[in-house]
Amino acid sequence: MTVKVLVAYATKNRSTAEIARTLTEVFRKQGIDAEMRLARDVGELQVYDAVVLGSPLYEGQWHKDARRFAKRHREALAGRPVWLFSSGPLDESANEGDLPPVPSVRRISIRIQAREHVTFGGCLSDDAQGWMARMIVKAGKGGDFRDFEQISAWAQRIGATLLGEPATDRGGQP
Repeated sequence: MTVKVLVAYATKNRSTAEIARTLTEVFRKQGIDAEMRLARDVGELQVYDAVVLGSPLYEGQWHKDARRFAKRHREALAGRPVWLFSSGPLDESANEGDLPPVPSVRRISIRIQAREHVTFGGCLSDDAQGWMARMIVKAGKGGDFRDFEQISAWAQRIGATLLGEPATDRGGQP
């Protein structure tokens, strides 16, 4: 049986989309039927066996499209395996250890009974949209803090779980 996974995401400046794309590619390499979609464009979830939902963090909140997705699909999400990710810190903190979800994301995680949440480093480039984002970049606090090896390893662990393979730690050791 083929496992079908939805990687739903919200994004403002496309950096979270790049994380979602990496997750989707890793799942596909594992033989999982993975589909990447903007959270605002997802209709029904019946065809998916599992969901990965992610969003950038803005002032301690997920993007409104991710919050609406979680609310709109609350019952369907609670009935299948769900993993959550946030992208946001514009420093190395997300790459140095596990960061707990912000309180609003923790509440979403509890409501939909997510299996896990992880926070990845964020990315804010010179062409960022939004007044606040441009001010952050102008102040020299932008940059790309995403760790694609960390992102890929997380996807591999999720994939192994969905395929019923032995669990491994983050270093790939059983």
